Amino acid sequence: MIEISTSPTTTVLTIAGDLDLAERDSFPEIAARVVGLRRQLLVIDMCRVTFMDSTGAAFLISLADAGRKRGGATALRGADPRDLFVLEVCGALDLFRIDEEHRCEVGVPESGFRRPDGAPTPA
Repeated sequence: MIEISTSPTTTVLTIAGDLDLAERDSFPEIAARVVGLRRQLLVIDMCRVTFMDSTGAAFLISLADAGRKRGGATALRGADPRDLFVLEVCGALDLFRIDEEHRCEVGVPESGFRRPDGAPTPA
């Protein structure tokens, strides 16, 4: 599930569940909506992402690249080290500001499972 919320200067994309090949059909519509909002800052909240593959990484990269082309910035908050690793392997980690101060809510995600450090895990 992907939700979009806005303020006058920021768009927040909140992602829950898997960000992978199975979700790719929804990516073009979401990208068009986010880009169309034309906010200076896109914050991608990944606190509830349970899995991301290269397809999900490509989606995030396309959002960051579109924002950068119009002078904006993209920040990742709540990104798990494994998700950052995927972006790094893709050579795209430098497209993102990493919010290292954000602390994800400790509640239980939709999958019902959490790792010992509090981050979501796949069901």
